[in-house]
Amino acid sequence: MNTEYTLSILTENNVGLLQNIVTEFTKRKINIDSFTGSETENKDIYRITILVNASEQLIKKIANSIEQIIDVFRVVVYKDDELVYQELALYKVPTKSLLDSNSVENIVRENNARILYVGKEITVIEKTGHKEQTQELFEKLKPYNILGFSRSGRIALSNKNMKSVNKFLTKQLKNDSATYEPVK
Repeated sequence: MNTEYTLSILTENNVGLLQNIVTEFTKRKINIDSFTGSETENKDIYRITILVNASEQLIKKIANSIEQIIDVFRVVVYKDDELVYQELALYKVPTKSLLDSNSVENIVRENNARILYVGKEITVIEKTGHKEQTQELFEKLKPYNILGFSRSGRIALSNKNMKSVNKFLTKQLKNDSATYEPVK
């Protein structure tokens, strides 16, 4: 049975690394549902967050394979209850929809979204939340002629103490002569 897993991959930020990581999923015919990457609290460490649906056995194999890639420090696999996570969605609607009635503005407020940009012809609305929440707002805005929609991948942090990972990274980066201040 497949389950939703989030992989948090702590790496160096080197050219070609993303391709090597994605190849591990491709080899096993696993579709990536969401993919994000960014610098972490430490400039020497990059976090790639990948959301997939797969069996626990297959996820363990993929995580082990990714950890064998030279530029990867650590792969941590999470289920949703072990994370704090969000996505960002942007919705483009005609400004006329906003000006003709209070309906769009009321929908924005009711869904804890915000108006990010208002131009002559288009208005951009921003919503952060889980995929279901951003999709719900999409459905509510559909009657107002959505001109564009974009949703980011999942960003996530563990809701647990990360002492063991911090300890590992401190040791790893000392060997690489970089510095690392653990997150408390």
